[in-house]
Amino acid sequence: MRIKDIVTKLIENAIEKARADGTLSLKDTPQITIEIPRDNRFGDLATTVAMTIASMTKSNSKKIAESLLRAIECSDAIESVDIAGPGFINFRFKKSYWYETLRDIVEKGSDYGRIDTGMGLKVQVEFVSANPTGPLHIGHGRGAAVGDAIANLLSVVAGYDVHREYYINDTGTQMKNLGVSTYLRYQEILKENGLIDESSYHRLQGRESPYAGAYIREIARHLFSNYSDKYSLTKVSEEECIAFFSEYTAGEILDGIKNDLSLFRVKFDKWFSESDLYRNGEVDKIIKELQQDGHIYEEDGALWLRSVDFGDDKDRVVVRRGGEKTYFASDIAYHKNKFERGFKKIIDVWGADHHGYVPRMKAMVKILGYDPEPLKILLVQLVTLLRGGKPVAMSTRTGEFITLREVVEEVGVDATRFIFLTRRPDSHLEFDLEIAKKQSEENPVYYVQYAHARISSVFRHAKEKGAIPPEINKVNLTRLDIPEEIDILRLICFYPLILEGAVIALEPHRLTSYLHELASYLHSYYNKYRIISEDQELTYARLYLINACGITLRNALTILGVSAPEKM
Repeated sequence: MRIKDIVTKLIENAIEKARADGTLSLKDTPQITIEIPRDNRFGDLATTVAMTIASMTKSNSKKIAESLLRAIECSDAIESVDIAGPGFINFRFKKSYWYETLRDIVEKGSDYGRIDTGMGLKVQVEFVSANPTGPLHIGHGRGAAVGDAIANLLSVVAGYDVHREYYINDTGTQMKNLGVSTYLRYQEILKENGLIDESSYHRLQGRESPYAGAYIREIARHLFSNYSDKYSLTKVSEEECIAFFSEYTAGEILDGIKNDLSLFRVKFDKWFSESDLYRNGEVDKIIKELQQDGHIYEEDGALWLRSVDFGDDKDRVVVRRGGEKTYFASDIAYHKNKFERGFKKIIDVWGADHHGYVPRMKAMVKILGYDPEPLKILLVQLVTLLRGGKPVAMSTRTGEFITLREVVEEVGVDATRFIFLTRRPDSHLEFDLEIAKKQSEENPVYYVQYAHARISSVFRHAKEKGAIPPEINKVNLTRLDIPEEIDILRLICFYPLILEGAVIALEPHRLTSYLHELASYLHSYYNKYRIISEDQELTYARLYLINACGITLRNALTILGVSAPEKM
């Protein structure tokens, strides 16, 4: 039985026993929260259930804890139970439990940590979804790492049927502006090559390029290379050119985005195009339905969604005065489409600039007739790029913003992904390129990967020495009895509990923190004690201990999309 389940069952039985003998007067069943104390002097696991019951019954929490303590029955796994502070109930486990769990870890291998709470339910995780108007920057990269790790937590750990989706915003003014930008750069190239005359080019003088990055010039050069002067001012109308250039440029940029994400080990099950919602009539259909239901009204020539009635801070425009539909209109159609596809949980991983969208999206889901609870919107804060502690503002390659590809090419996929996941997604992150390249404890991913590589090295050495341990049930694990070994045992046994918390909170950064702690324990243990010695029985026990550490490190790194090297 899992460590959390043991404590939960003991508390549940104690509550029922205290109810039955009249010691505890309680109508409703309290929520039982189990946590790992920050200081293991207070036990291995603790519960605040006494405080919860006290708030429900207006009673003294310490007295409730005492009554529960008297009602807790003995367990083969528990060494002791005591009370601390205002009513914390602390549990300490016997060494025999840690040994038994160690055997379980080694037997389960790559399956260790799975909790399978999702039971195959369909979940959609939409992430990145950057507009196809330029390359991915490091902020998009952080969103990619977060979204992919969340999808892995839900699928690999919790057993949900997870669908990864990228929403392509390929309609509206931004796409026309993109076409205009490439069109202007293309005409400049024609002028430089003497393929249009000065009088024709003069018509473009003073026009601004909304997207002026080096990547636009590069796409314009590709167009010139492929089409020469086919789209010159004198041969094709500007309107026709811009329509073609918009589609072509967006396609080129999207191909670049797909390549960058593939390099970053991020793959999607579906690339969903916003323009398809318009082509299929889904946007017009939902607007009409909401009008008929009285959820959309007209004012000042525009159409507004009555989102205030459903918890938003103000009503939202869905069609502007001139007839142009807002992005919110297609968002409504898109999320209706998600629910209609049968997803039981919908997770949107968006940039921090979407903060104001959360209440409107929740209101919109209510208006559509769905429960808003399955919709989770996670906001990912920006990244400040540093080099040796100093901000990096510009790309040395293009003189513009730093792209995700540039960072990956400099420090590697593993370091980039791991560092992106070291903080809560809604917290600002500083990413120092020099630290990410160091082979030292300063570099968090190196520190963790080196722990795994060390374990692999020990086993190579053991093989050379002929010190291959027998089956796990034939190893005397009671030889693991020094404090450092028990601390490591405790920590790897807590791994499923850490995973469960990360799944529930959708917080993959909990794993990077856990991995760093486990690596720290392992490095310290390795430096202080010999794993392979003349004492064969002790050698076998210690090999199984570090083998379980390796399994745990490897499983957690896989969820984060980071490799577990055997040599470094």
